Amino acid sequence: MGNGPETLTIFPCFNFKLGFSHISASLFLRCYMMMMRLSGFVYAAAAYCILLHLAFARITDPSEVSALRAVKNSLIDPVNHLRNWERGDPCTSNWTGVLCFDAVLNDSYLHVQELQLLNMNLSGSLAPELGRLSRLIILDFMWNGLTGTVPKEIGSLSFLKLLLLNGNKLSGSLPEELGNLSKLNRLQVDENEISGPIPKSFAYLSSVKHIHLNNNSISGQIPAELSNTSTLIHLLLDNNNLSGNLPPEFSKFPQLRILQLDNNNFNGSEIPATYGNFTQLAKLSLRNCNLQGAVPDISGIPSLFYLDLSRNHLTGPIPSKKLSENMTTINLSDNNLNGAIPGSFSDLPFLQKLDLRNNLLSNISGDINLPDNVTLRLGGNPICNNANTPNVRRFCGSEAGGDGNLTNLTNSTTCPIAACPVESSFEYVPASPVPCFCASPLRIGYRLKSPSFSYFPPYSHPFEEYLTGTLNLDHHQLWIDSFVWEKGPRLRMQLKLFPKANYVHSNTFNASEVERIKGRFMSWDFPRNDFFGPYELLNFTLLGPYATMNVETQRTGISLGILAAIIVGAVVCAMAISAIVTLLIARRHTRSQHSLSRKRLSSRASMKIDGVKDFKFKELAMATDNFISSTQVGRGGYGKVYKGILSDDTVVAIKRAEEGSLQGQKEFLTEIKLLSRLHHRNLVSLLGYCDEEDEQMLIYEFVPNGTLRDWLSPKGKQSLNFGMRLRIALDSAKGLLYLHTEANPPVFHRDIKASNILLDSKFNAKVADFGLSRLAPVLDEDGTMPTHVSTIVKGTPGYLDPEYFLTHKLTDKSDVYSLGVVLLELLTGMQPISHGKNIVREVKVAHQSGMMFSIIDSRMGSYPSECIEKFLTLALSCCHDKPEHRPSMLNVVRELENILRMVPATDITLFESTRSVFSGHSTATSSSTMMSRDPYMSTNVSGSDLASDINPIIIPR
Repeated sequence: MGNGPETLTIFPCFNFKLGFSHISASLFLRCYMMMMRLSGFVYAAAAYCILLHLAFARITDPSEVSALRAVKNSLIDPVNHLRNWERGDPCTSNWTGVLCFDAVLNDSYLHVQELQLLNMNLSGSLAPELGRLSRLIILDFMWNGLTGTVPKEIGSLSFLKLLLLNGNKLSGSLPEELGNLSKLNRLQVDENEISGPIPKSFAYLSSVKHIHLNNNSISGQIPAELSNTSTLIHLLLDNNNLSGNLPPEFSKFPQLRILQLDNNNFNGSEIPATYGNFTQLAKLSLRNCNLQGAVPDISGIPSLFYLDLSRNHLTGPIPSKKLSENMTTINLSDNNLNGAIPGSFSDLPFLQKLDLRNNLLSNISGDINLPDNVTLRLGGNPICNNANTPNVRRFCGSEAGGDGNLTNLTNSTTCPIAACPVESSFEYVPASPVPCFCASPLRIGYRLKSPSFSYFPPYSHPFEEYLTGTLNLDHHQLWIDSFVWEKGPRLRMQLKLFPKANYVHSNTFNASEVERIKGRFMSWDFPRNDFFGPYELLNFTLLGPYATMNVETQRTGISLGILAAIIVGAVVCAMAISAIVTLLIARRHTRSQHSLSRKRLSSRASMKIDGVKDFKFKELAMATDNFISSTQVGRGGYGKVYKGILSDDTVVAIKRAEEGSLQGQKEFLTEIKLLSRLHHRNLVSLLGYCDEEDEQMLIYEFVPNGTLRDWLSPKGKQSLNFGMRLRIALDSAKGLLYLHTEANPPVFHRDIKASNILLDSKFNAKVADFGLSRLAPVLDEDGTMPTHVSTIVKGTPGYLDPEYFLTHKLTDKSDVYSLGVVLLELLTGMQPISHGKNIVREVKVAHQSGMMFSIIDSRMGSYPSECIEKFLTLALSCCHDKPEHRPSMLNVVRELENILRMVPATDITLFESTRSVFSGHSTATSSSTMMSRDPYMSTNVSGSDLASDINPIIIPR
């Protein structure tokens, strides 16, 4: 509108006191007509756009905006998840984790409904200003690293239904003010460092169904007043420092299903007899609570599944009355119980585990005829000394029991490997009714916090039906990728959810489906199931095609009248602005070309790096005959790789990024800067780069024998024997050891996989592709070294460290895990993920079942068994779920060198001659040596050979 009177005249149009969103319709029209007279049609139409936006804009309550900014200021966000909290309006600009109501409320403002900041690697503290989010319903900070106390101001959030703070490092006492949350449904502050007593004010939580305070340092007496919370169904207080006695009043809970108080110290008090009066209880767990007295008669609890009173000081006989027919688990071990084992235990049809070890039980009342699938443990009782007891050896031994293997029915059809792009997070749907249906799954970390069973496989199918029914999915869309029991006991799973398989449907979920599924998990809106118990969401990380998907669409709407007005206004705006753009486009084009030219020159000038040549595009075009297809030797997510011959006859590999490539400017610069200062015989050398004519190219030394993945593929013309595979493993480990310990500063590769390990003319392995690499942490100001780098999860499915995937904390052990997967590939020839199977899990199962040699790649030929066993043990240790249990890269190198020394000298000769043959430098002598001196020739082994130091030779099946 220019300078002068017109500008000043417009000021009355804006009511700054009320805010732009409160411009009345009459004032809006008056302002518009005034600008028409003063400025002409074009400018007035543009001004119309501005006024229209201001008139119908909706904004978040300013007090809540300031509260959110205070929340951000109190947090430490190393991965910069909350970077968009610095701009725009929380409810209309899609602030990460902020979800709002659909429409303005009576005060004409938008309000924050949910704050969902699950598993974002946040630290810092919770700001007291959270109490100003007056309409908040869900407050979720689960699985971060927050410290400090729980602000008492949260107690003023009168609409709050879910308070989810578990999995942090919060300390101090729980504030009494939390008892004011009359609408609270779920209170989860477990797995923190909370101390002090349980506030008596919790008795006023009139709507609460779940109180989870386990795994803290809470002390003192459990308030008997809690029994006034008539809605409570799950009370988890295990693993604290609680003392005093067990409140007898708890039997008055009308809805209580789970009471879990394990690992507290109730000072020798007794289990109240009233606990036999529970009417709805499904699980009673009082393990290791320093309890004494008798086992109460609980035969009157009609729906009890699970009873654990182990590791106490209980005395007297075991009540003989028959328990609920639903019982799956009875654990009374490590007490002082005497008398007979009730014969009524034989009549429990769903019993999985009966553990009576380490008591004073001397006989059996009647016969115990338990099915073979029931684990009965009697060791440490006098009855085990009675040889006349049937099956005494079976019941009194060190029987392990356990879950066994969870088997799912997979599609047995052989599917083409190359047809499903594993590196793009796609895989064949294991239970798909459509043969070879390839899709990208959602990966979800999920945990049952207090299940009412001891072994999972018998109930896996009902669990799958429960979960898919809740999510409105078909049964084949869910795959339980893995499960493991953790302390508690709690059952942790990795789930995969696949798009619906049919012949016309997309092989990915759309954004609305992802949002629906994620919202269902994060709203805790699952139907209650007392058998599976409460659950918790550990992660919902989006990879592959979902990585850039915005599933936090704000819950804001727009009326039809406003929408029509905006559309009409938009048409007028378009007409006016197009006239302005037409007049200015030529001038701006000239300026932009000049600016772009200067920018490119500046960029290239800033990238001058010693020892790395800045190639001209023309040079590389000539080297590849203008990038003719016959010179292409590979392709990745970034683009194509060409073999080129420079003017001085140097053979090079040229990685040429395509427009829209996954490897952007950041990765391009990262790879140049990293490789320019990394020099090791087991790393691919960078020779130069090209950054002109809108091209991004990296020029490497040419590695003629391709990738390790190519050689392990069943389609390969030739294969690698054990000696070559062992040497490749050692070379790769040495390259990574250099990155971790000798590079300055050290580097974490972050994408180790078989297709990023290249083989030169002599089959020396070279680690390649540093586009995703990160520098290792440097010393803090106080001189300490951080243990990890916090990053957004990147890498290739199947090779990803599960701990990094869960916590976003990248360490050198993340590379160790990935290398471990490569070692398993070298042994088995399998891909990391194929037909729904994970190589780590498959090898573990084979190793544990004694079928280790059945999975060895038959194309490898013969091998010394002792070397294979040590190699496999090393690979599995690298792939341990817990980083602290994995070896360092230095130890990996040392162990591989030890295995190499174990290989007989004749085998090394064989390896070297075989390598020469593959390299095209064989001689008649070496060839004949291979044929006549093969130490792995299948022969009979005599007794004297078995007594010698010669390792027996295994011929793979």
